[in-house]
Amino acid sequence: MTSALTDTELTALTATRLRAGYAAGEFSPAEVLRAVQDRIDRCEPGIGAFARREPAADVLAAADAAGVRWAQGRAGLLDGVPVTLKENIAAVGHPRPSGSAAFADAAPATEDGPAAASTAAEGAIRLGSTVMSELGMLSSGVSGLHGITRSPLDPAWTVGGSSGGAAAAAAAGFGPLHVGSDIGGSIRLPASWTGLASLKPSYGIVPVDPPYLGRALGPLARSVDDVALAMQVLARPDPAYRDPTWLALPDASWERVSADPMTDDEIGALRIGLHPDAGCGLPTDPEVAATVRAAAELFARAGAQIVPVDPFLTPELLHQLDMFLRARSWADLVALPAHRRDAVLPYIRQWAAAAADLRGPDVFEAYHAVQRIRAATITATHTVDVVLSPVAPVAAFPAEQHGPTDDPVTALDHIAYTAPYNFSEQPAATVDAGSTTDGRPIGLQLAGRRFADVELLRVTRWYEQTRRAAH
Repeated sequence: MTSALTDTELTALTATRLRAGYAAGEFSPAEVLRAVQDRIDRCEPGIGAFARREPAADVLAAADAAGVRWAQGRAGLLDGVPVTLKENIAAVGHPRPSGSAAFADAAPATEDGPAAASTAAEGAIRLGSTVMSELGMLSSGVSGLHGITRSPLDPAWTVGGSSGGAAAAAAAGFGPLHVGSDIGGSIRLPASWTGLASLKPSYGIVPVDPPYLGRALGPLARSVDDVALAMQVLARPDPAYRDPTWLALPDASWERVSADPMTDDEIGALRIGLHPDAGCGLPTDPEVAATVRAAAELFARAGAQIVPVDPFLTPELLHQLDMFLRARSWADLVALPAHRRDAVLPYIRQWAAAAADLRGPDVFEAYHAVQRIRAATITATHTVDVVLSPVAPVAAFPAEQHGPTDDPVTALDHIAYTAPYNFSEQPAATVDAGSTTDGRPIGLQLAGRRFADVELLRVTRWYEQTRRAAH
């Protein structure tokens, strides 16, 4: 089979479009994988998306096998679709050094974790593991082990983090589906800064190994349809039951996102919260706030009721969340042998060391503040169907910086929009909403009620499609 599409066109296709093309015989998985592999070979040295790639021969053999399954009418949901997994997600043969030179000698995993197993079971073709920033605690592409991951849109810009390699791979055309993890914005921030769609799902509906307070796995992609497609697979139970916090989503009809798109009349019946001011942390760039207000105007034109959401996170709560995460990381660092601790980026060591003198009651006060964040978030948002806000208060910053302020003292001052939904356990999606005058993408965050993930993605898709039609 020879496709009428060029390699550039093949690598730009979404997973949804790939499935349709395979079914119709327009092109084969082998053609697509060769085009994607060639693109990675040409572009990857300047981007730095991959921690480890699968051998090319293995990838192409898997593509041939996928082609046979499509021809025989027994293809899986992701058969022949290229995917990547963040390097902290267990996948056979891949070490999990968490982006740090402290763990450069980490042993390869001997079994697939839940996300690797579920995507493989549906025929997805794993391209490799994508890099993460140092220990997952930087919102940038900086890693002591891997160096700097740069935005495919402009190498001078950060790709964001900690799922920076996943975002870079998605934006560069290294396959359509990429799985990241998020404990304070690590999926949504890089998606926003590279113009992607993403979902940080309701806590517990995607099995995570190991689970942790606020931690979620979710997809980054170039369309909301692809995010929903990935969630059909990721939100399944883990047969090995490695995540005791896993919960079945009451409404798991992910296919409705594409097959039953939200209508203007349905949008007109919604109460939409508008939250353009986090109330703490970095001040929101006027261009970012204006973009979010413009998104709200699209909803208003369809008849939705726009309801202001006042700031609900205080400077003290954000400070205590920062201390809680510092204490967590400090406990991890002091447990390491000295030679490993010394290999951690100095920026991270300095940030975590601020918790070195905390007493037990101090740590519990920080934990209690996290629970107050949960309560404040739910109280502020429970009367609306969806909340619109920035993903981050600023657009992409220079790639070499550790974060927007590049200062350990204010290292988490940019997560006041994203982190509350990790600890309230509510779903939060992102989608490209525009750009700054110098071309840096601006993402829109849409947050919904817990377990209303499908409806949230239906609303997100409506915005994505309506904005495209308007432009």
